[in-house]
Amino acid sequence: MRGFFLGASAAVLAFMGSASSFAQGNNADTYRQLDLLMEVFERVRAEYVEEVEDEKVLEAAINGMLASLDPHSSYMGPESFRAMQVQTRGEYGGLGLEVTQENGVVKVVSPIDDTPASRAGLKSGDYITQIDGSPVLGLTLTEAIDKMKGPVGAPITITVVRPVPDEEDEIFDVDLVRDTITLTSVSHRVERDAVGYVRVRTFNDQTTRGLKEAIADIEKQLGPDMVGVVLDLRSNPGGLLDQAISVSDAFLDQGEVVSTRGRNPRDTKRWHATPGDLVNGKPVVVLVDAGSASASEIVAGALQDHRRATILGDGTFGKGTVQTLIPLGAESALRLTTARYYTPSGRSIQERGIEPDIEVTQPRVTASGRVLKPRRERDLLGHLRNEQLLKDEANSEQSADEAAEPSPDQSSDQSGAEDAADVSPAEVIASTKEPKSDEAAGDAAPQMTEETAEGSESEQEKGDYQLNYALDLLLGVRKAVEEQTASADIKE
Repeated sequence: MRGFFLGASAAVLAFMGSASSFAQGNNADTYRQLDLLMEVFERVRAEYVEEVEDEKVLEAAINGMLASLDPHSSYMGPESFRAMQVQTRGEYGGLGLEVTQENGVVKVVSPIDDTPASRAGLKSGDYITQIDGSPVLGLTLTEAIDKMKGPVGAPITITVVRPVPDEEDEIFDVDLVRDTITLTSVSHRVERDAVGYVRVRTFNDQTTRGLKEAIADIEKQLGPDMVGVVLDLRSNPGGLLDQAISVSDAFLDQGEVVSTRGRNPRDTKRWHATPGDLVNGKPVVVLVDAGSASASEIVAGALQDHRRATILGDGTFGKGTVQTLIPLGAESALRLTTARYYTPSGRSIQERGIEPDIEVTQPRVTASGRVLKPRRERDLLGHLRNEQLLKDEANSEQSADEAAEPSPDQSSDQSGAEDAADVSPAEVIASTKEPKSDEAAGDAAPQMTEETAEGSESEQEKGDYQLNYALDLLLGVRKAVEEQTASADIKE
């Protein structure tokens, strides 16, 4: 503890030394505030009712400083830093199990294909009661998962209880060797023998490759009969910026994908699409909801602004800020907000989010029937404001003041204002339908956690009228095209 304090004090004093020269030329109060910080720290160490750990106190001070900025800036200690690296790499050393917790022990939901768990014959419904001889009972699910993870090639023994109908449960040990487990960020299937459904759970290093493989497999199954694609970004919390750009690029031939603007104008960066559309111009519907954040909003915003896809669902989360990871040694890092995201048309995503072209709300309902209200960026304490919204609010107040004084030249002829709107064919077809927002909602999200900490399969597998609406929309486009073609043939 003392060693860390000396090192930390040296670092703080060195920083104070550099800050001193800064303070002399800019703000003398800066040095006095740093001196006050050190005085408070020394008082806590010397006089607090219990002895404190210097490391924890200093880390809390750092976190307090960052938390005062915005909800997404933070200090990442060794554990959270390693977890973030696993998440972004999209792979880790482990067994390959999707698990939940039941009656204090770990229950296998399903083994992931071609992993140590599946090769060892573990089955859905098995219970894991011990890991390397230590009981699981008393551990949290996260703690149990961490014990099952480990270096690739490292052995592990788990004790399994397998229920057998009308007989005594089977109890046996399974010896396994940890292997590289790839986090499945993309899954896909064919819907109604005509539409490709692609679900993207997160944006990690594997996402773009997974998307391309999914589209290739769908085209192989459907061939020329493929009508279009539903890209499901619901409950996708985001991830890597470069993956969001490449996923957007997969459906665009040209144009800007996203831009970031920081504190200084010279920090502005822009990314553009490259030629080539993965589905050759076929219709795309993107599903979003309040859980679609960050990278998901970049994709939805880019495809919406270029009119490449119809965005369907609920308003997105509204996280439009860039976090830069600044390493602090080998095992920790500073996660600092450094810029804002803007869609190709210049809209700031922050706080506002992406509004769908077609709003189809699917509320989350608990088992007791209580409707859950989703939290968005604007609900987070200390969130950064959207400068465009602030300007709009100011203009709105000014307009309200001006409206209070009627002008004799004011014209009441506003005909043609709505006619000027450019509406896509997909939206025209969809406008003939009423959103099914009054239908019963699907089941609440299952309480389930993968060993990969990625969550379960799609949360809307039952009563998913957002997906059904998207499928109806795409099939409606095909029907409209067929009718138009038939009409043209008759005229000829």
